[in-house]
Amino acid sequence: MAWIFTAMVAVSVLFGIYNGTMDAVSAAALSGANDAVTLCVGLLGVICLWSGVLEIMDRSGLSQILAAAFRPLLRKLFPDAAGDPVTLSAISANISANLLGIGNAATPLGIQAAKRMAKGCSGTASDSLCRFIVLNTASIQLIPATVAGVRAACGAAEPFDILPAVWFASVLSVAAGLLAARVLQCLWRPGP
Repeated sequence: MAWIFTAMVAVSVLFGIYNGTMDAVSAAALSGANDAVTLCVGLLGVICLWSGVLEIMDRSGLSQILAAAFRPLLRKLFPDAAGDPVTLSAISANISANLLGIGNAATPLGIQAAKRMAKGCSGTASDSLCRFIVLNTASIQLIPATVAGVRAACGAAEPFDILPAVWFASVLSVAAGLLAARVLQCLWRPGP
C-alpha cells in the first residue's frame, strides 16, 4: 500500500511540474491532509462510542448471551471449530461487532478466531476457515456505525437513512459469498 501511495504522490508531483501547476498540487495536498484530520477526529467519537458499547456488552454478559444465540448456527457453519468454545466465542464476538458496523473492533476478534481455526491446517485453509473469512469480509450490518460516522462527519443531515440499502446489500453479499464458498468447496476437492 505504501508503494501505491508513493507512486500516486510522485505522479502528481511530476504532472504538477510538467504542467506548471505545482502550486495547485501543493494546495490540494494541504487541503486533503486537513480534510483527513477532520474526518479522523469525527470518526473518533463514533469508534469510541461503539467500542464502549461492545465493552459494556462484554462486561454485562450480553456478549455471552449473543454467543449462545449464535452457537447453533455457528456449529453448522463451522463444524471444525464446534468443539472449541474459545474459537466459537471469538467468531460470535466478531460477528456481533460486524453486526454493529464496527469493523475495526471486529478485526482483532477475527484474527484471533482465524488463528485458532488455522491450527492443524498445515498451510492450507480449511473449508470452515474460508467460510469464516467470507462471512467476516461480507458481514451483515444492522447498524453501520462507521459509515454513519463518516456521513455525519461529511455533513449528512440523516447519517442513518441508508439503513434499508445497507441491510439489503449486506444480506445479499453474505448469501452470495457463502454460496460461492460452498460451490467452490464442492468443485475443488484436493486429490488423495
